[in-house]
Order: sequence, then C-alpha cells, then structure tokens
Amino acid sequence: MLNQDVWGRAIKEASMQQPDNTAITAITDTPAANSYPVMVLLVDDQAMIGEAVRRALASEPDIDFHYCATPDDAVAVAERTRPTVILQDLVMPGVDGLTLVRRYRDNAATRDIPIIVLSTKEEAAMKSAAFSAGANDYLVKLPDSIELVARIRYHSRSYLNLLQRDEAYRALRQSQQQLLETNLELQRLTNSDGLTGLSNRRYFDEYLNAEWKRAQREQSQLALLMIDVDAFKAYNDTYGHVAGDEVLRRVAAVLRDNCSRPADLPARFGGEEFSMVLPSTSPGGARLFAEKVRRAIESLGIAHSGADTGGFLTVSIGAAVLVPEDGQPSSRLVEVADAGLYEAKRNGRNQVVMAWPRA
Repeated sequence: MLNQDVWGRAIKEASMQQPDNTAITAITDTPAANSYPVMVLLVDDQAMIGEAVRRALASEPDIDFHYCATPDDAVAVAERTRPTVILQDLVMPGVDGLTLVRRYRDNAATRDIPIIVLSTKEEAAMKSAAFSAGANDYLVKLPDSIELVARIRYHSRSYLNLLQRDEAYRALRQSQQQLLETNLELQRLTNSDGLTGLSNRRYFDEYLNAEWKRAQREQSQLALLMIDVDAFKAYNDTYGHVAGDEVLRRVAAVLRDNCSRPADLPARFGGEEFSMVLPSTSPGGARLFAEKVRRAIESLGIAHSGADTGGFLTVSIGAAVLVPEDGQPSSRLVEVADAGLYEAKRNGRNQVVMAWPRA
C-alpha cells in the first residue's frame, strides 16, 4: 500500500522539475485519453501539488487528468473539460476554495459535478463550511493515493450514473412526446375525411351526440346546417371526377374558413353533402351563418354549365335549431335540418331554408 512517503518523493521530485501547466496536462492530449470515462480536474495554485496528483493517477489508465493553477479560470476550465470529479484546494490566492465551490454550484454546466475539497488540516468547522457550500467530500492533502483513487472512482461513478439517468429521462420524455404526437396524428387521421381534411362522418356523429347531450343538460340551443352541392352529378359528368374532387376541397375550405369559434364543427357528411354543428346558436344566427356560407361558395365563381342556377357552382342549405328534450336523440336535429335541405332543393336550389320540427 502506498503511503505518505510516496507523496513525499513525488512532491520532492516535482519541486526539482517545476513543470509548467502544459507538461502537467500533456497526458490529456493523447487520443486514448479522450475516451477515459473518469475525468479529474485539480484546482490548486501549487504546481508541485498538481504534479504529485498527476503522478498518483498516472498508473490508472482510465483516469484522465487536468490541472488548473489559476482560481479565476477554474470555472471556465471546468466548463471546457467537463470533469467527473473536481479536486478543489481550499486555500488559494485571490479566490478562496469555498467561493469557487459556490461558483461551480451556480453554473449550469458544473452544478452537479462532484467536488472533493482539499485542506491542509482536519478541521470540523472547515468541513461544515465546505459541505454547506456544496462540496461532496473532504480530504486532508495529500491523502494516500489508493484512498484518493477510490474516492475519485466513487464520486465519478455516482456522477456518471446521474448523467445516464438524466439522459434516460430525456430520451423517455422525447419518446413520450413522439408517441403523443403520433397518437394525435393517428387520431386526426381517424377523425378526418381523406379528401377534404374536414371531420368525417364518424366523428361528426360523435361530436353531434356529445354537443346534443351538453345542450340537453344546459337547455341551450344547438344549430345544424346540412349543405349540398347543387347538381354535383352533372358537374362530375361535365368536368370529370378530378375536377369534382377539387370542387369538394374548395367548398370544404370555405366551410373551414368561416368557422370562427373553436366549438363550430364543419364535416363531410357523405358524397357532396356537408354539415356544420354550431353550438349555442340562435335561429337568427344560424340563418345568417348559412347565408354567409352560401354567398361565399357562390362567389368562388366556379363555372358549372350543367347548373340551372346561373352557370356557376352553388349550394343549398337546410338549417335547424333545437333545444333538446329529454329522451330525444341527436338524430332528430339531423332529420329537421335535412328536411330544410330537401325544401331548398325543391324550391330551386342555391338558397337557405330554415326548418322547424313538425308538431
């Protein structure tokens, strides 16, 4: 077992050689050193102490050693070298060791790095101050090299485990975020119509039923618009199905752009038929909204030579507003709005008809 005699010889030889910082850190310039899992930074103003520690660690091939003799540069050197352990002398000119310990702890890059303070004497008050400042360990210099290596390995292992744990947490959070985004995208695709991007019929049914139940609880008005592209079969026959698909996309865009409230839901009901759920909307508000949509689609100016409504593509809209009664299904609102749509078609298309439930 190595003892104080070893340190004595090392210090004596170091005092004779008086190496500079470049010589002390030369070991870190080799490619192999960069792969060492244990990185030690010694901050001490006495170069012979730096050389003694370097020699004590030289026989450990997996320990990389860095030395800083200038207290004011210590934090910057620690940021650059990213040690797994800092050996910090307590008594230094200009900046004392405890101040440096606090600076390490206040710096995001060095906050969690284990710090072993080195003191010239065993003193309870100094130990207490060191631990209060954020030190992890306390050694009287110079300790037996075996003990020093053991403590360096112990604290390095703890620090590396901490880094691995944090990296695992980051990877887990990233994985969870990616999973959430994937699930949201799958949900969007499940609920969306592939051609128009609006909500599909399945989601429309779910949403209407949910809003119907809410309106039933609150005894509030719920409006529904049923929208049908006029003479769409004739349009497909004249211009082709590709052009017909583009028309449906443009109509869908108008519906989407006119939804000013998050609760308003435009959906593709089926084929060339669309629907819009408008919670908490009065009959007057529903009619105004429907007229706005009808005029917006007409103003697109899409030529339709097969139409009998002026040579341009138009829509007919049936609107209904109900306050749900107990035991009444949401399909009742669809029936009433659909009756209004039928009436708009029968009366010549390109118009809005407000429908009411029959007694």
